[in-house]
Amino acid sequence: MEDSNSSTTRWQDLAEEEWTRPTTKARKVRDEVIKVKIWDVLEKEEFDFRSLLALDNTQLLEKYLWPGYSENASNYHVLLIALMVTVKRRENLPAWRVFTEHPEAFSSLFHRILSMSVDTSLTTHLRTQILVFLITAFQSLDSAIVRKECASLVSIAIWHHLHDEQARERVLDEHAQLRKAWRAAGRRYDAADEPSKARLDFERNWLFTMVMDFVNMLYSASPTLEMVIYFERFMELLIDLESQLPTRRYTNTLLRDINMIALLRNSPPHNRSENGLLRDLVTLLRHFTDFPVNDYTGEQYTADDFDQRHCAKLAKLQRIAMKEFKDQLTVLALSNYGSVGKREDLEGHLKNLDDSALRKLASVLGLRTDYSASQVLVSRELLTDMIVLYHERQPSYQETIASLPTLPTEVDLYSSSSLRNEHYDGYRPLAIPKLNLQYLTVGDFLWRSFVLCRSEAFFEIRKDLEETVKRTQPRHAQETNSVRFSGFSRMALPIPQPNITEVTKAKVGTNTPAYVRAEVVLDVSQLADNVRREWDALKPEEVIFLVAAQPIEGASNGTNGHSINAEKSKSGIRHVRAAQVVQILDDNGRTIREAVQDEDDEYHRRPRRRRVVVNIDSSAWVADEARRSAENLDIWESINMVVRRRGRENNFKSILESIKNLALAKIALPDWYRDVFLGFGDPTKASYHQLPNKMNSLDLRDTLIDWQHLLEALPGKVIEPDAIQESSFGPPYVLEMTSPAPSESRPAKRRKRDVQEAVPISNEIVKVSTYKTPNNGPYPQDKPKRNRVRFTPAQVEAISSGTQPGLTVIVGPPGTGKTDVVTQIISNIYHNFPQQRTLLIAHSNQALNQLFQKITNLDIDRRHLLRLGHGEEDLETDINYSKHGRVESFLENRARYLTEVDRLAANLGAPGAHGNSCETAGYFKTVYVTPAWQNFWQTAEESSFDSEVLRSSFPFYQYFSSVPQPLFPDNATDDNLVDIIKGCERHIAKIFTELEDIRPFEILRNPRDRANYLLIKEARVIAMTSTHAAVRRQEIAGLGFQFENVIMEEAAQIKEIETFIPLVLQKPVDGVSQLQRIVLCGDHYQNSPIIQNLAFRQYANLEQSLFLRLVRLGVPVFNLDRQGRARHDIANLYRWRYKDLGDLPTIGEGKDYRLANAGFKYDYQFIDVQDYKGQGEMQPSPHFTQNLGEAEYAVAIYQYMRLLGYKASKISILTTYAGQRALIKDVLNHRCARNRLFGMPRIITTVDKYQGEQNDYVILSLVRTQRVGYLRDVRRLTVALSRARLGLYILGRQSVFGSCFELAEAFDKLLDRPTTLQIVPGELFPTSRGISDEVQATEMTGVEHMGQYVFEMSQAKLNQLEPRAAAQERDDEQVNVGSDDEINEGDGLIQDFEIAENDELAPDEEIIR
Repeated sequence: MEDSNSSTTRWQDLAEEEWTRPTTKARKVRDEVIKVKIWDVLEKEEFDFRSLLALDNTQLLEKYLWPGYSENASNYHVLLIALMVTVKRRENLPAWRVFTEHPEAFSSLFHRILSMSVDTSLTTHLRTQILVFLITAFQSLDSAIVRKECASLVSIAIWHHLHDEQARERVLDEHAQLRKAWRAAGRRYDAADEPSKARLDFERNWLFTMVMDFVNMLYSASPTLEMVIYFERFMELLIDLESQLPTRRYTNTLLRDINMIALLRNSPPHNRSENGLLRDLVTLLRHFTDFPVNDYTGEQYTADDFDQRHCAKLAKLQRIAMKEFKDQLTVLALSNYGSVGKREDLEGHLKNLDDSALRKLASVLGLRTDYSASQVLVSRELLTDMIVLYHERQPSYQETIASLPTLPTEVDLYSSSSLRNEHYDGYRPLAIPKLNLQYLTVGDFLWRSFVLCRSEAFFEIRKDLEETVKRTQPRHAQETNSVRFSGFSRMALPIPQPNITEVTKAKVGTNTPAYVRAEVVLDVSQLADNVRREWDALKPEEVIFLVAAQPIEGASNGTNGHSINAEKSKSGIRHVRAAQVVQILDDNGRTIREAVQDEDDEYHRRPRRRRVVVNIDSSAWVADEARRSAENLDIWESINMVVRRRGRENNFKSILESIKNLALAKIALPDWYRDVFLGFGDPTKASYHQLPNKMNSLDLRDTLIDWQHLLEALPGKVIEPDAIQESSFGPPYVLEMTSPAPSESRPAKRRKRDVQEAVPISNEIVKVSTYKTPNNGPYPQDKPKRNRVRFTPAQVEAISSGTQPGLTVIVGPPGTGKTDVVTQIISNIYHNFPQQRTLLIAHSNQALNQLFQKITNLDIDRRHLLRLGHGEEDLETDINYSKHGRVESFLENRARYLTEVDRLAANLGAPGAHGNSCETAGYFKTVYVTPAWQNFWQTAEESSFDSEVLRSSFPFYQYFSSVPQPLFPDNATDDNLVDIIKGCERHIAKIFTELEDIRPFEILRNPRDRANYLLIKEARVIAMTSTHAAVRRQEIAGLGFQFENVIMEEAAQIKEIETFIPLVLQKPVDGVSQLQRIVLCGDHYQNSPIIQNLAFRQYANLEQSLFLRLVRLGVPVFNLDRQGRARHDIANLYRWRYKDLGDLPTIGEGKDYRLANAGFKYDYQFIDVQDYKGQGEMQPSPHFTQNLGEAEYAVAIYQYMRLLGYKASKISILTTYAGQRALIKDVLNHRCARNRLFGMPRIITTVDKYQGEQNDYVILSLVRTQRVGYLRDVRRLTVALSRARLGLYILGRQSVFGSCFELAEAFDKLLDRPTTLQIVPGELFPTSRGISDEVQATEMTGVEHMGQYVFEMSQAKLNQLEPRAAAQERDDEQVNVGSDDEINEGDGLIQDFEIAENDELAPDEEIIR
């Protein structure tokens, strides 16, 4: 077979000849091209995926196959369309967008493909590809055109194929709506004309025909590999149908009637040893078939319901046994349910029946026994399995989760399923659940999430262990017949055999020890200090791995992931046991925290040993003991290495335990949110318009700045000022919405699941009122902080919805102020609902800190803010917002407020130590302060609030003598005086209110108790990352933590389970969730959660976020539609991705945006980079892609900008691959790091890591020169193009990226400009040239040209700086005469950087020229 490059070239040549060349005429599809030049070639190559991918890259589907499709198209034409759709699905690309404008043609195409799916004359490979197309369709029910075609295939009409009328009647009697639906389907069929009846017949027969054809293939002659792959894909289709309620509702009944699981288990392929994947798929299908949910209502069965239904089946079996088979089955009829429900016992009872009696029993039980129309031989074994499968007790999903360990052994790491997941290439399915558009129940979602997260965690653990063992280079030492290590890894240490020190008894209800304690001795004498400190930093409960390493053998890859021993030998790992750290001891038995203080002395002897006390996995220990007794094999004798992992990657156990505990507990989601989360019913149900507790009157406080802003923010609405107010007045504004009465109309029967935008109701009347904000005191710090952001109408609508109860989904394109919207929602909730608490979640510490810093600038009392988890130290604030920092702040405030109490006592002449404690301060308030105010107001009221009386009788003159302005201005009116005095009263009242809140911290002495009290009682805005919430869920919920609101930033980047856990971070009260608001803010058009493993990312869809799923389900969203980040032209590169995305006025008015980029003709450019030194992209190691030419060019552009005077902090260099990032850093270190002219840019990172960040100027390297790669996912391109404010310079290969259909909208604009860099000589930063001014430019023809130009500029600049540097050196020598101080190399480097950053280049243009 030809190599991929020649295949790609061939398809590109054909595409240029037939469909990519520009033409004004309509292209005609030629059968010769379809059959001879495409189909025959693909068939000869056995439909190699690389060839199909290269063909898809030529836009075959978009520009040739679909535009040329008609009902007369050939079968080859139809099959090619199906193949291209499967390629897009496999590459995680939009598969249906191209069909949406022609739904009638798509319907014709879909039915053509359905007809081919039941055509047994096609090859098995082609039928498999058609199956993949259908699987893709049933996974895309959010697409209206796909949903329409799929719905009729799984409707109630398929029940025509239940094995008899009685079986159908029994099912129809279960629910009244079923019989109604059955009759409606019959009426629809009777009313149809002949062509429509033929179509309806085909649709209701299709699934049954497919299933029975599949069964015939199962029971046919010895299957080939292609047939086995077809079986596996068909199982995937059945699992997908069973795992979503709309497709399961009627399908599950049909599959149970066919006895699908029994037919599969007794088929020849199932029992062949090499078909492990098929067996695993059967197990997964059985899980979904038997899942405890009502197929028709979606109600999850409780454990009691589950047992009662099972017992009802057993009772029926026993009645039939006693009545019909008394002589043979008397023992069965009299046995207890526990015995009858076991497979072994039930099979033993059934052995008493002969074949005819066994068939009769199956018939009386209502099971299908006639398969005469198929090749199935109804054997005794099959009949027995049918009966047993129907009656044996299956473990529930909770029992399954409880049985799965969260700590791995080598059995888990190297299981056949794990190896299959690692080697996934899209050619065959996997026996793992998928995250779908909908879930059967909350428990179903948790089960899937647990299985997938566990598999992903174990995959990452195995990769880390293998990499670590490889670095240590285990070798066989013949002299000692043991393993020695000739390499080194800072993450591992050789150890002697661990010593088991204590084994406790099992807890009640368990069969494993409560804990098994061991001691591991570490030799740290040869470690560098920094590495030793890393080992000393191991924390309690941190997981470490005890490994039995062996010499690495060069074993070959196992086929289909079954060669487990070969994989273990190749990795050098023999056994693995996980353990959790209890404590670390030094040589003297002291805990490491005590020992470190002594070791800090530089004369102290070097530490030699550490003893790590650990709890090992007790279930694994029990299994090891059983194995030692049975096989005389002690695994612990072979343990010779301990391995640790980085903390950020090693929190897997806590997260898995959180998911497991949630699955085993009774989870309470709010009633208004539950169905929306599962994907059922009306997607608008959770919007505040639909909720009974919505607020008709909404206080927006300082959201709106002035009356004009109010009018601008509510377009299309009728504004009615309050009757007692003037025609216009200032904030705060209280809005009362009154809508026209809705017309009475019947709701649409069909659900509209297309994405809905939350649009304000037209002709809505808004009554606006205001109120006077209270005066909080005479000091400047008493004045409230006000919002200064002039929110757009879309932002105001989102803020209003977020302040209301219910679900709010906000889509924020780059630069549209998502963070400002979220902070204003938090402020509104804080002030409008002072008793409620808000949980603030973000994906990363960086994003959370950015959001939290804005919150600290709001009018929110600092004592009510709390930041949990790591990353708090990176907050750019002077105040510590961590738990312990907040406690310290409370204690500091205590001292300050008690001093104020002493001042008040002195003011009132009250003797005694009133400021001694919070308790004495409370007594002082009761005895002195409150009576003083009461007497004053009584006097004021008696004088009718006369100003002279108010001034003379005010009792706190002395206390307020420190105000920066006169307390009572001479021209103050009576009303003004009353307002000022009430402000003074509030100021004093706040002192005692805060002291009352601080009082518990006086009583509580334990720091942990104080911190927990702060969390559950005092804090009202609590911020943490989604990972911290998952890791600490049990601890936080166990404290009794309660909250009413959850707000998530970056929600589109958070995995679905990590979005779910914060919603259930509290225990329900009386079985009811206290949650009132959920606000999700993100952008699903940018990057999704990052999942490294291809199997979990593409097949299982683990990268799906709840945010994206809700958008797909049609939940109303608020689209922020004005960006204020990028220049207008730069924003045009990604504007097409968003609906009506415009610019804020600052984009046209700001000075930065009006001026051009100095030294560049254009504000953005795509620069075509050809091979450098004869080479384009390269991979020095797998998945480590680099491009030296682009790296050199990127650094050259950076150097050029620095020479012109651009600040290094304003420049970021981004790339799409980690390998290229490393290469660019190497080039920068070589050319710039120690050069005073350049220094290093602010950041060099990958596009994925830079989401949520921005900079003025971005240099972007796309790297790939052979194919587009994962940048074909347009979400990554959106991130890459939207990071720059003022300048964007992209390096890439035009021939690769310019021809990509998915990226065409952006690259068409990029390629409108020259693809060689256009620079403007003689221009320095900053320039006075306008962005639209014409200028003469010089073309850089390539990397070499740009490098030479920069070199010449550098030499000129150095020549200019040398005289100044010499003069500075002479001055320094005069200053430092007689000084012994030395300046090290690093100090000099910093000084050089400061020169490069701040020194202005001479305006002599000759230097630049």
